[in-house]
Amino acid sequence: MSRLKENAAYEVVKECAVPQDRNIRLDQLIQFTGVKAQKDCPCLLRRVVVWDAVNEREIVLLTNLLAFGATTLAAIYKDRWEIELFFKALKQNLKVKSFVGTSENALRIQIWTALIAILLLKWLHHLSKAKWSLSNLASMLRLNLFTYRDLRTWLDDPFETPPLLPQSKQLTLSLA
Repeated sequence: MSRLKENAAYEVVKECAVPQDRNIRLDQLIQFTGVKAQKDCPCLLRRVVVWDAVNEREIVLLTNLLAFGATTLAAIYKDRWEIELFFKALKQNLKVKSFVGTSENALRIQIWTALIAILLLKWLHHLSKAKWSLSNLASMLRLNLFTYRDLRTWLDDPFETPPLLPQSKQLTLSLA
């Protein structure tokens, strides 16, 4: 499922019934009329126009899923979009460029690790008296990763000068 480009050339093969009291404006079966488009995609496609009440605009969806209802297709697209926004936020806040492993187990471990990291970041953001954005907090934590400080104190006053040397908490062992 994807969005239909504004300049796409197509002809409507069949108009489908639009459900009442829903955000669906149009439901059509279409076929592309461009030479290259017909060669790449000779089959019938479904064109569903959905009204987005939040942004007050129409979204035109294109899919080859002909068996689902128009409201189901709109819900699938909305859920897919929220998942993409979630992964975008993960990549931006955690600076994840790519996944280390590609097996199912490796991906699950990396996603769970990222979820835990975001949860910790959100909690620190909640505790902080310095009102900065989540991405700024992540950047500042990254910059201060190897400085010795009390985290709660740092959250309240992040621009205080760090102590020069950490006080030793190593106990001495007398062998005599």
